[in-house]
Amino acid sequence: MNLKIWLSAFRLRTLPLALSCIGMGSFLAASVGSFNGVILSLCISTTICLQILSNLANDYGDTMNGADSEEREGPSRAVQSGAISLKAMKLAIGVFVGLSLVSGLSLLYTAFGFDWQSLLFFFALGILSIVAAITYTAGRKPYGYAGLGDLSVLLFFGLVGVMGSSYLYTHTIHWSFVLPAMSCGLFSVAVLNINNIRDIESDKKAGKYSIPVRIGREKAVIYHWVLIILGIAASVIFVALNYNNYYQWLFVLIIPLFIKNGLGVAKHKEAKAIDPYLKQMAMSTLLFVLLFGVGLII
Repeated sequence: MNLKIWLSAFRLRTLPLALSCIGMGSFLAASVGSFNGVILSLCISTTICLQILSNLANDYGDTMNGADSEEREGPSRAVQSGAISLKAMKLAIGVFVGLSLVSGLSLLYTAFGFDWQSLLFFFALGILSIVAAITYTAGRKPYGYAGLGDLSVLLFFGLVGVMGSSYLYTHTIHWSFVLPAMSCGLFSVAVLNINNIRDIESDKKAGKYSIPVRIGREKAVIYHWVLIILGIAASVIFVALNYNNYYQWLFVLIIPLFIKNGLGVAKHKEAKAIDPYLKQMAMSTLLFVLLFGVGLII
């Protein structure tokens, strides 16, 4: 087994984005006096397992459905390139399904004990997350090929990720948290949008009707700016409605990075030139969450 190949297949550069929603939920919970280090650790491990599972399933599914063909302009995938066999990838997917379940169940027990109502609800939510991760590009009718990936990311990296993780600490729904949850979700959709803009031509040939394929590159760039602006606006509104001190505005220091990202995506048209903005947007989102959270708890 080549560890380097598997680490590449795990797409570790996507982890900062996955951890952003957990971080936001944890900071929000801490801001209302609820925090638990064990819950945070289990949130992180569960999120990492789910994200790697999603990446492996995406690798497998796109190869099976033709999106990761030799004509694909982005980085080659492990199965498509032959570095990892279909059999080995299916086994790895199964392993991470198991790891996600073990970590997730440990998290739920730590958070809720034997509160069966909460346990069953979040267990169902966890199963739904696993199914969503696998069926994004795998299966007979992957929803990612119908252009529904953006909605899924908004829900799972935004509302579900942030609101759900904060509830694990607080056992209370704080509706004002919807605004920062939307910020995380919208920035996460922006990352997916960059990926889809980069892969417009290969996705079009494979029958993968992402938003950029449906509306074209020019409008997809406008859509990208809308995602960034709405994400910033949601957090500005949250702070304005819950203002206590000027530290809460720390997150505005990241706005220039978002602007740089939007300008870069608009300017560059070659896949290799666009690809770095994926990582830049993901890291900018994580930095945004860190500054937003620090501003809340200082």
